[in-house]
Amino acid sequence: MELIIENLTKTYSNGVKALNNVNVKIEAGMFGLLGPNGAGKSTLMRTIATLQDSDSGTIMLNGVNILEDKMTLRNSLGYLPQTFGVYPKMSAEDLLNHFAELKGISNKAERKAIVESVLEQTNLTEARKKNVAGYSGGMKQRFGIAQLLLNNPKLIIVDEPTAGLDPAERSRFLNVLREIGTNNIVIFSTHIVDDVKELCTDMAIMNGGTILTHQTPKQAVEQLKGKMWTKRIERDALKDHQSRFEVMSSRFNDDNSMNINIYSETQPNDSFEPKVADLEDVYFVALKNGN
Repeated sequence: MELIIENLTKTYSNGVKALNNVNVKIEAGMFGLLGPNGAGKSTLMRTIATLQDSDSGTIMLNGVNILEDKMTLRNSLGYLPQTFGVYPKMSAEDLLNHFAELKGISNKAERKAIVESVLEQTNLTEARKKNVAGYSGGMKQRFGIAQLLLNNPKLIIVDEPTAGLDPAERSRFLNVLREIGTNNIVIFSTHIVDDVKELCTDMAIMNGGTILTHQTPKQAVEQLKGKMWTKRIERDALKDHQSRFEVMSSRFNDDNSMNINIYSETQPNDSFEPKVADLEDVYFVALKNGN
């Protein structure tokens, strides 16, 4: 199972180039697409899902150009967009049964078994009789996963699914994705670095409609080994350090001082200490170098 995207471009009527010659190969497992808001992630997700056309390029799913044969893709696609519409006052169980009918599962016993299975997979069995309209944000996201699992998709796309979720709901949602991401291609678009760190075996960082880097999280962190440095400074010294060093990120301490993190091939000077690189450093370095 593989998805190969080559030379994909998309420019909107207002002149914004949302996709700029995107090339990436995605195999089975959890693939994280990481980037800031406005990076082009949602445009890429919608184009892969055949919800909008590209200007040029190809998207091949197991050898089939899905931009020319959209039904082949849609028969094996599960798509969870950023936002949901308003659900009718129906229980999760009844609504999933209705969706299963719409997806062509006509046998009542088979439909019942599938609905029970996806409710179990998404940890919604106990809430199956509740109206979906009354679900919390995290429960609605898990319901979204449940409905896309009804047709046993081979390619699953989830676009910014944890935005706005509290920590407990986010954890439950990520656990659901982790369970379904073993044998399928799951493309997980997010601007939250920790989501990719906890979930994904492969990743790309995107900005300005361009793929800046594509490698495993472990490989990406390893490449920064010995190149990240940290220093504690007073707040009013930040601008001076930004003018002299490649400051990637900074954080306030309890006493209103700051810790700054620097990217440098060698130790900038004796006032800096080595920092163990992490995926957040990878993200900031990629964005900095991509500009």
